[in-house]
Amino acid sequence: MNYYTIKDLEALSGIKAHTIRIWEKRYGLLVPERTDTNIRFYTDEELKHLLNVAALVKRGHKISKVALYSQQRIQEEVLKLNQQTSSLDDFIDQLIIHIINFDTEKFEALLDRLQERLGFEKMVTELIFPLFSKVGIYWQIGSLFPAQEHMVSNLVRQRIILETTRFKPAMNAKTVLLFLPENEMHELSLLFSQYLVLKYNYRAIYLGQNVPFSDLTGLADQKLIELVVTVFVNAMKREQLEKYLKDLSALFKSQPIFVSGLQIRLHEPQLPSNVSFINNADVFREELLKIASIPRV
Repeated sequence: MNYYTIKDLEALSGIKAHTIRIWEKRYGLLVPERTDTNIRFYTDEELKHLLNVAALVKRGHKISKVALYSQQRIQEEVLKLNQQTSSLDDFIDQLIIHIINFDTEKFEALLDRLQERLGFEKMVTELIFPLFSKVGIYWQIGSLFPAQEHMVSNLVRQRIILETTRFKPAMNAKTVLLFLPENEMHELSLLFSQYLVLKYNYRAIYLGQNVPFSDLTGLADQKLIELVVTVFVNAMKREQLEKYLKDLSALFKSQPIFVSGLQIRLHEPQLPSNVSFINNADVFREELLKIASIPRV
């Protein structure tokens, strides 16, 4: 069982702590327990209850009425949101609830609907990536188990790979090298990059996660590689990041290198001349089209 402060509930639900306290006093919505030192805390069940209530209130239900609903009625009303929701934030809230409940069937069913409605690429960029930002907050404060994070990561991973297999680039297409540095395991954005690479008729050499730098040296002289793509998510110091980028630039001195990820945004490192920060999928698409139009020497 996990335990949460009221600040945790505020971060996870989007409902201000002051409002949560009012709901407690006025409607008895939550009943916090207290530690031996008289600090209030909340349980998993109370978090789930608040998430469901918050989802309804955000969609126009009055808290005075929701507070009188039975648990069954609340669950029924939340399920109706799957058919009525229009806001991407609301959809993210629904997906979070399914993750917390380990409900893979409802998670997948909702993604199916969203993919049909939004299209695959928009679903990934405008819903999946923001979802994982929120999942990261939940994980950080301990409201999601690693198993839940792994579960949803694998479900999304399988979906991206399935879409990727639809493309068959020409044998003479330009080639892109994609990899994650050593100790880097967050693969979803790299997989989506591979999807875009193949969609725009490039070939891909996909090395995946946790690639030692020494493993790249054998590829550096491969003239067939037109572009290198990598992502930095795991925490690292700025000087460590800049050294890696400098070494990578020297290794692939004839190729453009595209980098992205939290650590690039956070540190804003000095970039070598052949290294570019790609901060969203639209920019990546544009750059792929530019490189595709440049004839081979």
